Amino acid sequence: MSGEPLSDHLRAHDAALERLRALHPRLIDLSLGRMRRLCAALGDPQRRLPPVVHVAGTNGKGSTVAVLRAIAEAAGLRVHVFTSPHLVRFAERIRLAGTLITDAHLAAVLEHVEAANAGEPITFFEITTAAALQAFSEVQADLCLLEVGLGGSLDATNVIERPAVSVIAPVDHDHHEFLGSDLASIAGEKAGIIKAGAPVVVGRQSPEAFAVIEARARALGAPLLALGVDFDGWLERGRLVVQLEDRLLDLPAPALPGVHQVDNAALAAVAALQLREARIDEDAIGRGVASAVWPARMQRLTAGPLAAMAKARGADLWLDGGHNPHAARALARLLGDMAARDGRPVALVCGLLANKDAEGFFSAFAGLAPSVHAVGFEADAASPTDRLVDIARSFDLKAEAHADVTAGLAAALAGEGPPPHVVICGSLYLAGEVLALDEATWPR
Repeated sequence: MSGEPLSDHLRAHDAALERLRALHPRLIDLSLGRMRRLCAALGDPQRRLPPVVHVAGTNGKGSTVAVLRAIAEAAGLRVHVFTSPHLVRFAERIRLAGTLITDAHLAAVLEHVEAANAGEPITFFEITTAAALQAFSEVQADLCLLEVGLGGSLDATNVIERPAVSVIAPVDHDHHEFLGSDLASIAGEKAGIIKAGAPVVVGRQSPEAFAVIEARARALGAPLLALGVDFDGWLERGRLVVQLEDRLLDLPAPALPGVHQVDNAALAAVAALQLREARIDEDAIGRGVASAVWPARMQRLTAGPLAAMAKARGADLWLDGGHNPHAARALARLLGDMAARDGRPVALVCGLLANKDAEGFFSAFAGLAPSVHAVGFEADAASPTDRLVDIARSFDLKAEAHADVTAGLAAALAGEGPPPHVVICGSLYLAGEVLALDEATWPR
């Protein structure tokens, strides 16, 4: 994927990663031909995996994977996980049987995959996905969770021929240049992970997106369970209730904050049940829902220099990497609820990539009226802060530009009045830069 974070700390495998970056394009080029060729050269590691849950979607797929992992591990399963992008260190993308891949192991598997590729054309995301599949095939586990990188039908992870379960989180507008500009086209790409006969569990969708997904599942004979149609989830008396046709789950509230995480937790719970794994019982599902962690998704920051600045002012500081209108609407709802409870103001310290829908992002906050502090960050395609200020002001938001996140946070905390709720938001690259400031906040 383009624009890899520049906040990577020097690790033992960095030389291998830098060589791969130099040799292979980082621009996205959706195709499965190169990936299938490389997998064949490796002996098809994608066919030597434990049962796979393949997860696509515009928003919520990472959170859904995090809850699924927590549920499976609460049940005592050893779980492989592949996610992208990373926030601080590349190793975050590959979790082997519950533990992030070591530097030495990552360096060795990258060297092996690079040799198997034999100089043929390949993208950076494809060769690193192949490395993950190769590493997974060599380590025993009970389950493998694969998050789609972009789209679905032509994503590098879609070499999986028969997943145990396919999951499609909510579909919305993003990556128009690759997936199309209408929801039907985007949903068609996401539905490309559905495979014949394999159950598919679907998050809450617009009617337009759901019609496409449902038609694809029907055509392939894939049993479909859809949130809001075949099952539902809601909070009741501080508990998560998940209602299926034949049973009701009474679970603890999700650890991940926000009303949207109620849907993600319900989606993960029902997907876990489709595995028909005896160890995944209601107790394990509840413990997983209540313990899942997913960095930079409305993460409370309590360590590091920025957290110290907020604490000195009596403010709470949050970090969220949502970067499209759907994610912004979820964030605005959560911040609105927080402000309504205590009457304190809300401030956004925000940076976006230039190819994101900034108008759609800031429009979500028009009713909340937070102060906006646009900041620069280390990414090739970061949007100019002056542009973000102009767009935010077009929605009658008070906005100003700052050189970096530290300056933006200082401005958000300045002034008289109650300490604000502050969220650093808009880009996972900005989130990675924030987490990289202190080793105590590195994802584990």
